[in-house]
Amino acid sequence: MQVRYAVGLNETRGFGTNALRTNFLIDNLFNPDTPNLTYSHYDRVIVGGIMPVTSPVELPTYPELRSDFFLERRELGIINVGGSGSVTVDGQTFDLNKLDGLYVGRSSRSVSFSSSNASQPARYYLLSAPAHATYPTQRATSDEVFSAAMGSADTANERVIYRYIHNDGLQSCQLVMGLTILKPGNVWNTMPAHHHDRRMEAYFYFDLDPAQRVMHFMGQPQETRHLVVANHEAVLSPPWSIHAGCGTASYSFIWGMAGENKNYADMDMTAIADLK
Repeated sequence: MQVRYAVGLNETRGFGTNALRTNFLIDNLFNPDTPNLTYSHYDRVIVGGIMPVTSPVELPTYPELRSDFFLERRELGIINVGGSGSVTVDGQTFDLNKLDGLYVGRSSRSVSFSSSNASQPARYYLLSAPAHATYPTQRATSDEVFSAAMGSADTANERVIYRYIHNDGLQSCQLVMGLTILKPGNVWNTMPAHHHDRRMEAYFYFDLDPAQRVMHFMGQPQETRHLVVANHEAVLSPPWSIHAGCGTASYSFIWGMAGENKNYADMDMTAIADLK
């Protein structure tokens, strides 16, 4: 498991492209039959991907966790962005089609990932955070979760937001998780931009044409930086950083948060005219 140490806004001011990508971009999330997880010191979240192809893949534990099993002191959010498959938690199996989600509670000992078809494998995006309470493991399909249309074609950000793990959905200790799908021809997400000093966030981009890219904007509102992001890559967003993007084509992304609260609307907004 990779480990990413937290860096502050003062250090980030001097980063060039390579340093920004090394500290904040997570690539190669989906490798056949091999978990790829990254431990971040921002609220100690773990971001990762699992793509089972030839056989089921068990969620391992890691020496960095100093635990007997992965979820001994953690909770886990899962959203499938690939072909159909299933996740088995302590002997109970949950079928997950594309865009279906699963919350796995603390103290679950065994988590196994499978694909229904090796030629169209499931791709499970994972987000995990420390947990001090146990909530039940539950599935939510994309048809069941709260959704809301936002934006406008006039500002190129017409989109639908789906909330999976949140105060009024799947319950968790501190995770908040969902996804956004941009309408065809729309390219901007999360404008006006915001940050929330009480929570970190991670963005995972998917359903982006391999030849296209997303320009992900980060940094402080008056001193922004950017990352060029490809399909199936993720970005760590510190609490002091905005997180917004503009693609060369339409795309979708999973957002996930952990930290001080689970209030989806806890945002420190920045007017577009104030960005620099």
